[in-house]
Amino acid sequence: MTHAAHPVPDRYTVVLRPGPPGVQDAKGHDAVLRTARVEATGATGVSGYPCYEGEGVRAEIDPESRAVEAVTVDGEELPYGWIAQLGEDDPGRRRS
Repeated sequence: MTHAAHPVPDRYTVVLRPGPPGVQDAKGHDAVLRTARVEATGATGVSGYPCYEGEGVRAEIDPESRAVEAVTVDGEELPYGWIAQLGEDDPGRRRS
């Protein structure tokens, strides 16, 4: 049985956090350092996943697992200790 290719969304929101999920700020909220709305470029990255760019962030995202496989921020590697995830309420819009 072969699996159909997972549809590639047009856009995602990438959320940059200071470390593993669950790190909270002084008010008890999940800490967020930066967010960026990224759009599909139509290219495939070195990871083999679709590339997305926007607001200074370039990411390669696995549309099936929703994992951010590669990311740069303002042309640089992700700062030490930061992690990149997709926004929880952002399923991405499907291409037609």
